[in-house]
Amino acid sequence: MFDAGTLILFASASLLLALAPGPDNIFVLTQSALKGKLVGLVVTLGLCTGLVVHTSAVALGVAAIFQASALAFNLLKFAGAAYLLYLAWGAFRAGTSSLESEASREIGLGRFYLRGIIMNVTNPKVSIFFLAFLPQFTRPEQGHLPLQMFILGGIFILATLLVFGSVSLLAGVLGQWLRRSERAQKLLTRTAGAIFAALALKLATASR
Repeated sequence: MFDAGTLILFASASLLLALAPGPDNIFVLTQSALKGKLVGLVVTLGLCTGLVVHTSAVALGVAAIFQASALAFNLLKFAGAAYLLYLAWGAFRAGTSSLESEASREIGLGRFYLRGIIMNVTNPKVSIFFLAFLPQFTRPEQGHLPLQMFILGGIFILATLLVFGSVSLLAGVLGQWLRRSERAQKLLTRTAGAIFAALALKLATASR
């Protein structure tokens, strides 16, 4: 269905895009530093699940709605911004003891998985990006277009897993070292809160 050159080009572009600083990898970075590498990896899985949703939306034509409808676009982006503000509020309220207990417990990982899904799905710009990016590598003469979209989306998700997983592991090690200091813990939570608030502002002011 795809020639080797197209797949290599798409995979390379996907890796570079995953490496580029953006809301999702910054989110993984902060969560891993605050809660540990396991939580970062779970958040990564949640974000990649969100990418499955966006890939499906593009393949089925749903993403075109967000490109065409200002109301749908604004409703979703404001929902995402509100969720990020909620995370910022939680980060500013977090104490050092809650940081330590959450980092050491494996229960509640589903909450962080869901957090990753919500973070990704409520960003309509991801769907619009996929709508613009994926079709560039498809060819009608090569067969079923939706299937081509799903294959390309799967490659993009694998590249994201590789990059974000590496970010989780590195940030988790750094966070483990920083959490030994109460002052560093407070700095971590305040920094994460500020980042979440900045991401919320960026999303709320985004245009199609």
